Amino acid sequence: MMKPSDISVWQMPSFKKVYKKMHAQERAEVDKAIKAIIQNPKIGEGKKGDLANVFVYKFKIHLQEMLLAYEWNERERI
Repeated sequence: MMKPSDISVWQMPSFKKVYKKMHAQERAEVDKAIKAIIQNPKIGEGKKGDLANVFVYKFKIHLQEMLLAYEWNERERI
């Protein structure tokens, strides 16, 4: 089994732009969601059709549901 330190995580430019504008508390919640995905990449719901390799993880920030889309393979979480 791979350790989280062996995993590469890549952020897309659109994510970086939104993440940079978040408050520190909101960024902490996103960081927590990312760590949960790294620990268990199958935690999100798999999409179908053309997006079959995309997963969506749902979490809340200030009672608002957020969706974090990601792709993964054995070495990378995108």
